[in-house]
Amino acid sequence: MASTQARDTERTRLSKDAVVDRALALADAEGPDALTIRRLANELGVTPMALYWHFRSKEALLSGLADRIWAEIDTDVDPAADWPQQLRTMLESLVRVLRAHRCATQILLSGEKLSSEAALQATETALGVLRRGGFDPVHASEIARAALWTGLMLVMSTPGFDPALSDGELTELLRRHRVQLAMLAPDRYPRLVEAAVPMTSCAAEDQEFHYRFGIDLFVAGVQAMAPRRND
Repeated sequence: MASTQARDTERTRLSKDAVVDRALALADAEGPDALTIRRLANELGVTPMALYWHFRSKEALLSGLADRIWAEIDTDVDPAADWPQQLRTMLESLVRVLRAHRCATQILLSGEKLSSEAALQATETALGVLRRGGFDPVHASEIARAALWTGLMLVMSTPGFDPALSDGELTELLRRHRVQLAMLAPDRYPRLVEAAVPMTSCAAEDQEFHYRFGIDLFVAGVQAMAPRRND
């Protein structure tokens, strides 16, 4: 009886949101591979059975994290804005969320993309924006998928991107890469030598340019395609 009461007490004080909060923090700090039911239970000071009440497996837990990540994407587009700005706003929000959570790219890459209410809502909003831009369902679907992959690849293509590296390790890695490029034979690789610094820079201002330019490039490409779909 006492054991049953203890389990009931754990379930009562441990909400599903609290479990996801701590799991996401742990995955951000150490990566999804470090996340286990037992490890999470220890972090929360409860028994594993208390977590199984909310998530029956690690796969279910990772699905819960994916749902939280999707839910953080702002889908409240300004109805007064034109459709390219609405598309830009959603892509900017996606990138902010992916940058805020070091584990997000790995979790979204490995999970089912339309497995939660939050993912469905984000996709529905994006498709609605694109339909207002004149794209039919076939082309709108392709662009919506490409927008997600663009956000993921922008984050993953940040120079030296590796969630497992500390800031100091990343700086040293990029320094070595910069030296390697700068020391290439200039008669064979003049453009690589010229671009040694921007190709390997992770300074804050360079990262902001990386994301801003990538989003500009994607939105401009979609806008350029829109008249063809409307002909």
